[in-house]
Amino acid sequence: MKNIEIEALKVTSNIKLSSLPTFIDVETSESKKEKELDKIRIKLSKLQDKLYAHNKYGVLICLQGMDTAGKDSLVREVFKEFNARGVVVHSFKTPNSNELEHDYLWRHYIALPEKGKFSVFNRTHYENVLVTRVHPNYILNENIPGVNSVEDITADFWENRFESINNFEKHITSNGVIVLKFFLHLSKEEQRLRLIRRLETEKHNWKFSPSDLKERELWDDYQVCYEEAINKTSKKHAPWYVIPADNKETARYLVAKTILEELQKYSDIKEPELEPEIKENIKMYRDKLANEK
Repeated sequence: MKNIEIEALKVTSNIKLSSLPTFIDVETSESKKEKELDKIRIKLSKLQDKLYAHNKYGVLICLQGMDTAGKDSLVREVFKEFNARGVVVHSFKTPNSNELEHDYLWRHYIALPEKGKFSVFNRTHYENVLVTRVHPNYILNENIPGVNSVEDITADFWENRFESINNFEKHITSNGVIVLKFFLHLSKEEQRLRLIRRLETEKHNWKFSPSDLKERELWDDYQVCYEEAINKTSKKHAPWYVIPADNKETARYLVAKTILEELQKYSDIKEPELEPEIKENIKMYRDKLANEK
């Protein structure tokens, strides 16, 4: 199996999405990719146990991508070996009335992981500079002072949002949240094929909505917004990774590999040492339990 260096996927300078691949050949079969993913899942589950016992870091995994990019199935496959109590998945949809009574980052802040746990954002706080930028009229629902019409939403407005998101991520990483952000880079042709499969496969019909086609017409607008958002917010403390997503199995493998290799860099994540008195008396405690009647 071809080795893919995760550094090649990390955004460390300005990128052009149109020049980045949506498919990458790892030179192996689907079954072998599944076996490799399974090995990584087991390692991640053991690392999760250490993270929980260590109780100093939380991990935030952010997933973004166009519709049909494979976010849901990726969450299912990558995290299936995790202790269910140690990972929480949040899928952020249109803000509800309660969420609109707060600033746009509030609902994301309260969903951050506890120490020792993982949170997965399936669609993230970046929707606030993606969907709202393609559809600026959505901003009016936030009832922001000084923003009374779409004409009030200037270039400075979006610059302030990027700055706020960078500050948000800087704040949480400095307080123990490890942030890894993944853009599932899908081609327009592959999306077309996946939408057709949704329509042709009865059990997947429910996933289709006519609005999918309306959003597809705005493909180029979304690509421009994604590109700018990634370029303005990929930082050393909260990097973006652009994952070729035309093959779902490869995308899952690359995301899992990236998470594992990045977390392994935190050499301080270890189970806590027992207090000397307890450690010295382990044999006594074991014998006491073994001789219990």
